[in-house]
Amino acid sequence: MAILIGTGGVPFSSKERSTIGGIRECARIGLNAMEVEFVRGVNMSPALAEEVGKTAKENKIRLSVHAPYFVNLLSDKKDLVEKSIQRIIDTLDRAERMGADAVAVHAAFFGKLSKEDAQKRMLERTHDIVEQMERLGIKNAKLGYETMAKNGQWGSFEEISEVYNKFKKHTTIYLDWGHLFARNSGKIDFAEILDNMKELGISHINSHFNCVKYSEASKGFVDIHEPIAAKNPDFAELAKLIVKRKTDITLICETPLLEKDALEMKRILEKQERAF
Repeated sequence: MAILIGTGGVPFSSKERSTIGGIRECARIGLNAMEVEFVRGVNMSPALAEEVGKTAKENKIRLSVHAPYFVNLLSDKKDLVEKSIQRIIDTLDRAERMGADAVAVHAAFFGKLSKEDAQKRMLERTHDIVEQMERLGIKNAKLGYETMAKNGQWGSFEEISEVYNKFKKHTTIYLDWGHLFARNSGKIDFAEILDNMKELGISHINSHFNCVKYSEASKGFVDIHEPIAAKNPDFAELAKLIVKRKTDITLICETPLLEKDALEMKRILEKQERAF
């Protein structure tokens, strides 16, 4: 069983405000993973990505990467789709060079498309991305479409699972526990999701964890991140299952408290380990 816990980006406590500084800080404070954030663009050279990978290996930090937010693979604008694919490919290239195992991608919005047409188009777009991955020799970094919070976004667990089943060699499912909780109107069955991941044959789960805010205006949970103390969803319930089932998983903390909550997640998991 490998349980890895880290931060989404450089910890706040890191005096060196760089990816390399963040990796070293994660190791210093007792974490063993970090997600490199390219959310505003892929502004890292190939050479630096290789240096990042070397630093991560030296400090025993498992890396994953988040692709830019400016992606919409279902856009009706050809140039936006092309730019979206290029941003994903650039992210995958840097991830491969730094030895990261997965790239989280906020893939698309439905727009005016029906869910059926959107799914067909996503399969076509993924095929195009996978072809480029093979041409560029990207073998270890997986394209990880992320489970999304809003019904207007492509990215339900079922939609991503269908894509994964067709492109297992080059893709994975990047779980976001808070998004799943929000999308299901404030309910989540952790056991069912873990069962489904096991049935799909995913040996190591990549995931984000944060709590989400209840909105009176929306009459439901929305994708506004809150500390794990909010318990929406309750991390302790997930931790108990992870330990009991000996689940291999990376948990990237995305709460506003970042490394403070990442360390609290570690404490909760260790408490569960002692209980078993």
